[in-house]
Amino acid sequence: MPTKKETDDLFKSLIEGRLPRRDFIRAALAFGASATALGSVLEACSGETAEAPKPPPPSGPPTAAGPAPEADLGPMETELNIYNWSDYIAEDTVANFEKETGVKVKYDTYESNEELLAKLQVGGSGYDIVVPTGYILSVLSAQNLLEPLVKKYLTNWKNVAPLFVNPTFDPSNTFGVPWQWGTTGIAYRSDKITPPPEGWALFLDAKYKNKMTMLNDERDVIGAFLKLRGKSLSSADPADLEAAKTDAIAAKANLKAFISAEVKGQVVSGDVWAAQLWNGDTAQASKEEPNIKYCLPKEGAAFWTDSLVIPKGAPHKRAAHAFMDFILRPDVATSISDFTGYGTPNAEAVAKLAVPVPYPTEEELKRLEIQKDLGKAAQAWDQLWTEIGAA
Repeated sequence: MPTKKETDDLFKSLIEGRLPRRDFIRAALAFGASATALGSVLEACSGETAEAPKPPPPSGPPTAAGPAPEADLGPMETELNIYNWSDYIAEDTVANFEKETGVKVKYDTYESNEELLAKLQVGGSGYDIVVPTGYILSVLSAQNLLEPLVKKYLTNWKNVAPLFVNPTFDPSNTFGVPWQWGTTGIAYRSDKITPPPEGWALFLDAKYKNKMTMLNDERDVIGAFLKLRGKSLSSADPADLEAAKTDAIAAKANLKAFISAEVKGQVVSGDVWAAQLWNGDTAQASKEEPNIKYCLPKEGAAFWTDSLVIPKGAPHKRAAHAFMDFILRPDVATSISDFTGYGTPNAEAVAKLAVPVPYPTEEELKRLEIQKDLGKAAQAWDQLWTEIGAA
């Protein structure tokens, strides 16, 4: 439990405007505050009527989550607005859905969870489906920014593999349909780097100065150096974070840049020899340049699942469920993963992939870790990332 001083400091930061409302909500929930109490505090601080964030519905069988089975979303709408990561869907997925349903899809893209989060927090995005990573899904659900699923419309739910049912970040799959899964490791040019890298220490090796990049993402970069030292990639311990900052600043001196999806082309061209990158993007790049290989660091790495969710107030919820059920079909799931290079949570689709992406082995799972919402530690991480960027 937090001390009285910690609680007082938290409220004072909100009142004085030094702590954004979203960070206050995350920290207060981590402290154990109730949704009702949070609503009262926010209303008092803003002078406006604030709807208290509702916690997710109680855990239970997947078919019992969300609204009652007899809930009816009405007739199918004629439009659907999707907001997804770039290069993260097969080229014909949307066109095939439109052809089958007659629904016209508007499809926009983003490059980071933080970009998505900011879009939804200001409200009125107009999107019907967005695709957050697990730890961001937890934040969105805690802030009452998601619509629970109506499972009766998901007739293909049976195809979801047990590994992705009832995840810790979304109990009972109340809000999300698993989309793709992957790991965050190291893409490298086998014709440039020998012997092959073993782990995160590669980025501390000045031998490859200006030929390496890391992701432009605080969770991935700081998390990598926490794993290097045998710590959790969601650690809130000040000593752990300080050591990670020291390593990250040392690595920064060897990096060409902090860059995300755009680095694929640089690895293909040979301008970059090693990059912190997701396994699927590495697979995409290797189709163009066979010398590009993937390393799952020996110290461990992030294991993540992105999910399709429906933002609160989405205008086309029935069409959103139709798209979700569409991608749960084995043939559709296979085509998506064949294009993206990421793993499919669809158990029936795994064996159909042109290039198999098997589920993690027991040995690999021991090295993999799911990122968690940082709660009250988010500010410390944000400050750390600012200091790394300024160094």
